[in-house]
Amino acid sequence: MLSTLLVANRGEIACRIFRTCRDLGIATVAVYSDADADALHVREADTAVRLPGAAPADTYLRGDLIVKAALAAGADAVHPGYGFLSENPGFARAVTEAGLVWIGPPPAAIEAMASKTRAKELLGVPPLAAADVTADDLPVLVKAAAGGGGRGMRVVRHRADLDGELKAASAEALSAFGDGEVFVEPYVENGRHVEVQILADTHGTVWTLGTRDCSLQRRHQKVIEESPAPGLPPGLVASLYERSAAAAKAVGYTGAGTVEFLVADGRAHFLEMNTRLQVEHPVTEAVFGVDLVALQIAVAEGDALPPEPPEPSGHAIEARLYAEDPAARWAPQTGRLHTFELPGGPGVRVDTGYASGDTVGVHYDAMLAKVIAHAPTRAAAARLLARGLERARIHGPSTNRDLLVASLRHPGFTEPARLGTGFYAEHLDALTVPPHGEEYAAVAAALADAAANPSRFGGGWRNVRSRDEHRAYTGLAGAGDGGHEVAYRPTRAGGYQVTSPPGVRAVAVAADRVSLEVGGIVRYFDIARHDGTVYAGPHRLTPVPRFPDPDDQREPGSLLAPMPGTVVRVADGLAVGDRVEAGQPLLWLEAMKMEHRVTAPASGTLTALHAAPGRQVEVGALLAVVSTDAQEEPSV
Repeated sequence: MLSTLLVANRGEIACRIFRTCRDLGIATVAVYSDADADALHVREADTAVRLPGAAPADTYLRGDLIVKAALAAGADAVHPGYGFLSENPGFARAVTEAGLVWIGPPPAAIEAMASKTRAKELLGVPPLAAADVTADDLPVLVKAAAGGGGRGMRVVRHRADLDGELKAASAEALSAFGDGEVFVEPYVENGRHVEVQILADTHGTVWTLGTRDCSLQRRHQKVIEESPAPGLPPGLVASLYERSAAAAKAVGYTGAGTVEFLVADGRAHFLEMNTRLQVEHPVTEAVFGVDLVALQIAVAEGDALPPEPPEPSGHAIEARLYAEDPAARWAPQTGRLHTFELPGGPGVRVDTGYASGDTVGVHYDAMLAKVIAHAPTRAAAARLLARGLERARIHGPSTNRDLLVASLRHPGFTEPARLGTGFYAEHLDALTVPPHGEEYAAVAAALADAAANPSRFGGGWRNVRSRDEHRAYTGLAGAGDGGHEVAYRPTRAGGYQVTSPPGVRAVAVAADRVSLEVGGIVRYFDIARHDGTVYAGPHRLTPVPRFPDPDDQREPGSLLAPMPGTVVRVADGLAVGDRVEAGQPLLWLEAMKMEHRVTAPASGTLTALHAAPGRQVEVGALLAVVSTDAQEEPSV
């Protein structure tokens, strides 16, 4: 029986595994980088060991340091979590050679399946040779051989782009997984991403624990997952189970794993086998009523599984909450989470690695939490999850919360026949429309500010008043057009009269809560203020200053860093004075384990270049300036 377990991972992953360990009476050990010194997973562990440094290559990808940490802390087992070294056979061997129990499949099985190139060859679907790819083979997908999560993955539609994308994908894979091997395979447009959860013991039993649909993805990374995959013909499901079990038996697999397929035109194309627990495993746990981490530990301790898995019940949906801006090409966000309150309760589960007061940094993945809803039907689970996310209080970096809510209610999701990996490519514009009511949130913010600062914002009634008080805010709907203009005046009775926008009546006003009547309906707004941002209910608003700071003015064509990160590459041969075309890649930033391409906003001349490989930049830093054709035309 195991007594102490180290989790070779961080954040939500480690917190989730610690929860099961506590239920089983197993002591826990965390490892942490300098950037994670005060992270939630460190606070929740019984003991913790520092890995000096911040970059993954110096910390969570250092298997030698993690093994030493386990031995120093007196652990007798190591759980790799998912990501980082979870599919690294060398790390698995190092753990077992140190006399520790490895909570995962045998290293030989990882070696056979964790490299996607070798897995495809084993199952008779070898990847394409990059040198042999022709225009007739396009589009193709460049993919990392190790790891997952969308890192090291590129869609190539033009043959001339292939070499550059191979290079970029390899660099990203090396940074994320410590392995730069990439390969090429055919890319199936808008298929459904369907996977099968397996669990195998050392006594020859292999469970297939249902299907999951993970088709809603951005940048090849899953956003919403569910179990069971809706609308699949029974014969296809049976085939998926059979092929998944056969893959596990072919390599002597034990523990938890996932076999992934792309379903298109009624056929299932094998993608890969992930030799680890998946991020989306909670939907399977909810439907089958099991704890997969507890079962992983039981298998590692030598226990036998029952001959058949439990019967499934109901439907479960998981949404991944990210610190990112979907409307800005999914740019990751950083900063302090002043308030981070997610819904829990009957039918709703929250897995997170953050709490109120924590900071989202630049070194790791931007996922804040997973919210999972389980209900008797798919429609009921979607409704429960959407409403739960809607009620969350998140004050800090921008998130994809509104996108998730809109996705769960969109016909492209609610009608299973329309599911596909092209969901966001097709519907993103409609899904990022600002939520209704932002103009009223601006009124609430203005009145709350007046109540909080009566001397500054005209909070007191005077006998002679020459004009209304005015305030303006920008939000999602009010960005770029001057914002939401609000005009009001204090009343003799101590309240406020809203004069613009029309049709709004202030019912009650306090510094932290405002209620407004609009069209006979009373709306309530809880108000909070952090770092110059006002939060009015679910809306984020930025006050517009009366007199803009001259230092904020930038030369037209300035390219600013959309996030803090490191410049990893500049386009080959790029120099000041070069002609560039709109959309041309100029440089690449690495932040939160992903590469982000910075492109020319318009055709013109590169008149300044401040970026250099290895340079660390803060959000808003000037990277380059492109003078557009219109700017270059002489005045007449």
